[in-house]
Amino acid sequence: MHHHPTRRAVVIAGAAAALTPALPAHATPRDATAPGSPTAAKPLPVQPYASYWYPDSLPPGSPGEGITWRSLSSWRAADDADLAFNAASVPLARRFTPTPVNTTARAGQARVQSLVSFGPTASNPSQGSPTADYYALTHWAYLDELVFWGGSSGEGLILAPNAPVVDAAHRHGVPVLGTVFLPPAAYGGQLQWTRDLVRKDAAGHHPLAERLVAVAAAYGFDGWFINAETDGGNTALALDARGFVAELKKLGAAKGQRVTWYDAMTANGSVSWQGALNERNETFFRAADTMFLDFRWTAATLAASGAEAERLGRDRYELWAGVDVESRGYDSSVDWAAIAPAEKPHTASIGFYRPEWTRGHLPDGHTPGDFHAADDRFWTGASLDPSRPATSEWRAPATLVADRSTVTALPFATTFNTGHGVRWYEGGKVTSTTAWNHLGLQDRLPSRRWVTRTSGHHPAVTFDFEDAWRGGSSVLVAGEPGAPVTLDLYTTRLALSRRTVVELTHRARADVTVELAVATAEPARPGDPYPYRLLPAGTLKAGDWTTTRISLAGLSGTLRAIGVRLTAPGALDYRIGALAVRDQAQVPCEPAKLRVRAGSDGLRFTWRPASGHVRHYELHRVLPDGSRRFAGGTCQSAYFVPGVLPEPGEKSACFEVRAVGELYTVSAPATAVHPW
Repeated sequence: MHHHPTRRAVVIAGAAAALTPALPAHATPRDATAPGSPTAAKPLPVQPYASYWYPDSLPPGSPGEGITWRSLSSWRAADDADLAFNAASVPLARRFTPTPVNTTARAGQARVQSLVSFGPTASNPSQGSPTADYYALTHWAYLDELVFWGGSSGEGLILAPNAPVVDAAHRHGVPVLGTVFLPPAAYGGQLQWTRDLVRKDAAGHHPLAERLVAVAAAYGFDGWFINAETDGGNTALALDARGFVAELKKLGAAKGQRVTWYDAMTANGSVSWQGALNERNETFFRAADTMFLDFRWTAATLAASGAEAERLGRDRYELWAGVDVESRGYDSSVDWAAIAPAEKPHTASIGFYRPEWTRGHLPDGHTPGDFHAADDRFWTGASLDPSRPATSEWRAPATLVADRSTVTALPFATTFNTGHGVRWYEGGKVTSTTAWNHLGLQDRLPSRRWVTRTSGHHPAVTFDFEDAWRGGSSVLVAGEPGAPVTLDLYTTRLALSRRTVVELTHRARADVTVELAVATAEPARPGDPYPYRLLPAGTLKAGDWTTTRISLAGLSGTLRAIGVRLTAPGALDYRIGALAVRDQAQVPCEPAKLRVRAGSDGLRFTWRPASGHVRHYELHRVLPDGSRRFAGGTCQSAYFVPGVLPEPGEKSACFEVRAVGELYTVSAPATAVHPW
């Protein structure tokens, strides 16, 4: 997918194949045998990875180390040994649009799609890994669709998103699409794979359309991005491809799924990137829900495309204008006036190609904080405050599209966990010193980062990884403002009662007076501040974490925004570790029947889910001295822990799994012992 032919090897083949790491020496490929070939004794299970397939026929030869060749046509959910590790469990949340925080961000016009390669096609762990170096996307408030990008001719062409990505996206109301990638012939593409994908059965149906819908339903994601770039086809193949897309859309719609088509194959079967919606590709647009326009669009072709969509009775914002940020990120040159003219409605939606540049361009040894600084600049802009947008050539999404929020029901709680960290904290104490990533553990995060209002100097507000109350991060507010500072945290739609309380867990390294800022009305106009009411939350002196409980009994109606107001006599060095809004305390029920099975490179855990609502599960190892070490967490009821070794003198290892509720209250454990 790129209009620079000299770079296509990097963009497409390199999107996955070049990123594939070699397996560690102790690991073995999961199943490097062709279907139906004889095998020796059944191997031990190995680490579960995100799934990928060819449509039907496999390449000649044998796969490389760590790669498993599979055919989608032979996939069945009942036979999928890793489904419990790969199936997302968080439902797609509904979200609302508050009054925009600035005067240029619009609601109901351009939407934003991101095509992101989170990891290699093969050997991409199902449930996170022991490193903090990960594209921990947090600016979900501006996104309308996330595409789990990848695929390569030597590994597989059809990618199912891994569960942590889907769970985090769904928590923030963002649907996730898997990718179907048919590569150019120059990069290993075979026209047979296109024929396999779109073939019809005797009844005139497309069996792989049904199979793709079944995969998305079983794995819990929201549809497919179809990228057909293998040239050499003819009109008959294009007609089959169109029929395939139409059937995929029809079958998927019944399950809440959607289809995006990439502007590559045309109506005569050849591949010819248009950078526009026109007579050569509109047959595919009519069959799909949306279409990603190749990057070669101009102001004129984009305007004509929007008009053509409306002539077809479609919404012009169902066209994603491709914006290539893979190599230059927020330094990319983009004709923003063509997409978002100042005095007219937006022309089309925005399709970002590879915004994980915000991580990928960083030097070796970068920290999670370095990543978030770059990612915040990409999504919010150079001012790092969407209420005070920077004027620059880069039009950050926060200046173009209105943010959304999913904070609509009590109880609501957050520990400001971004889904990765350099250690794991519980109750302000470190319970694991191992770096980690797992997006499924990410909290619902503030949608506007970061809005500060003061008559003095604006402090810096960041996710901080050097201290946390729970998870891997906290919010740090630091600077010398010289005047009170109000920090917006969440836009909400929370029904208040006389029992509603807010619990704020925070700490300071210098004296600070804290007030809770709550609003029950929207601002009068876009860009205006929330009409906050201030409730005292105490004066903190330098010290440990403390939790302050504030009653909202004096308020009624709907809580629409929540923040804090900070007044410091000198330097401001203040952290927020957790925030909860609730009517009553809740403790989740406990899981049961924890089982552990040894594999060739770690331990597989499964358990019976707890009844009632559970946010996620946490697994701990009980050490010989009785202390507990965090081993990982997941939204699934199965989890893999790599590289587990006995402690000195230990004959068996004891493990505990607990359910964690929305308020981060924790259930009693289910336990298991694993003999060494």
